[in-house]
Amino acid sequence: MRKTALVTGGSRGIGRAIATALSHEYNVVINYCGSEEKANEVLAECKKNGSDSMIFKADVSDAAAVRSMTESVLEKYGSIDIAVNNSGITKDNLILRMSEEEFDRVMDINLKGCFNVSKAVFKQMLKQKSGSIINMASVVGEIGNIGQANYAASKAGVIALTKTIAREGAHKNVRCNAIAPGFIQTEMTDVLSDSFKESVLANIPMKKLGKPEDIANLVLFLSGDNSRYITGQVINVDGGMVM
Repeated sequence: MRKTALVTGGSRGIGRAIATALSHEYNVVINYCGSEEKANEVLAECKKNGSDSMIFKADVSDAAAVRSMTESVLEKYGSIDIAVNNSGITKDNLILRMSEEEFDRVMDINLKGCFNVSKAVFKQMLKQKSGSIINMASVVGEIGNIGQANYAASKAGVIALTKTIAREGAHKNVRCNAIAPGFIQTEMTDVLSDSFKESVLANIPMKKLGKPEDIANLVLFLSGDNSRYITGQVINVDGGMVM
């Protein structure tokens, strides 16, 4: 019987790569908040891989919507074995120009959303005496970045939240780890100017951007038994950018 994985923000970019990678081994719940069309495209890919997957629209910053989603997942599959908190947004600005709304919205999705989903799945995982929660942090949460006070703060919060969840779940074999991507080639990076990309590459020892699959492969590892003794860790996937 296949185990079940929930992936938030699973309709595009890194989330899409994670969902399709997991679908080779797990039933996948593809959470999305925007395009149903894109979510259905991912669903079709997952089903091609033999996964009994589903899509579910929910804003992760809305605790009630998250509870409704997890209840639906449990009703269909009976368990939630992996939860990947991948939903995230940016609203970049220099701190003196950053509005309260820009700060709050990023924190609501990136940090509060991670809390809402983790809390919603945690009780079931403790009951099962097994589970793996994987949170998407960022190297920016470790080193900061000009123009990203909100994003950096949210990702630093995700790192601290990850370690706390790991401590609270360890006695019941519920693990929690974070992945801190560097610059990964997605729709978000495609719009960056060539000169900016060159300046980024100058600070990456491997001299190349990562791919969504680089993150998805680590998610696969952290989801399964091969990582059964790993919890509370932050693993950078950044080509050596932050050492």
